[in-house]
Parts: sequence; structure tokens; C-alpha cells
Amino acid sequence: MTIEDVPSGLVWDRLRDDPDAMLVDVRTDAEWNFVGLPDLSELGRQPVLIPWQLYPSMQVNGGFADMLRRAGAKPETALYFICRSGARSLAAAQTAQAAGYRKSFNVADGFEGPPDASGHRGTVAGWKAEGMPWRQR
Repeated sequence: MTIEDVPSGLVWDRLRDDPDAMLVDVRTDAEWNFVGLPDLSELGRQPVLIPWQLYPSMQVNGGFADMLRRAGAKPETALYFICRSGARSLAAAQTAQAAGYRKSFNVADGFEGPPDASGHRGTVAGWKAEGMPWRQR
């Protein structure tokens, strides 16, 4: 099955309309601490923080699917995976789907999106650039 890329605004709408849906941020602790997090407080919840890769080795998190289960994800739960640019989150969504989470989606362009002409992220596309709520940790 193919993983659908969903724009940030549509992810927000789906999270608002489905109280069981989860936004799973698969970035590292360092990214959560220094770059920021999606702010879902307006929806009365928080993103689920499960790293796809373990910092500093950047080895794939072998317990990823189990951590999803422990976070409360069920096979029928809609899961929206987000990372910096959409690459790690796609891999995480594919792994989740293979583990039985059939409603796995990738947040298009991630939290910061691709770099702009000056090499800066967060200005071209992605959660931040699209004006979605976020906060520093």
C-alpha cells in the first residue's frame, strides 16, 4: 500500500475531526528541544513523540512499532507522521503500516520543509511555513 502525503492544514482538520487520530513526531530529542514542536493544545492534546532514529548514532529505533502501541495507537487509529522534511516520517509510516497500522499518513514537507534559496528551513513549506501552531519546548 502507498502512504499518502497529507498537507499540514488538512492534517490539522483531520486531527480536529477525529479525536482518536494521532500526530506522531518522529524527530530526535535534539530537534524537539531546539527546533520546536507542533502545538496541538487548541485541540486539547499533544503530539506523540517517538523518535524514528536514535540520537546521536541515528540508528533506526528497533522498538518503534512497540512504542506506537504503548502510546495508545490501535490498528484502526489514523496516524499522521511528521519529521523535519517528510523523509523519516515516510519511512516511519511505512513501518507502521507494515506493523498493521493501516491508516498511516505522512505529513507533507514535515515540520520545517525543504531549505530556501539561503539554505534556511521553515520558510518554504511544511508545518511552520504554513502557519500551523507550534511552540518551543
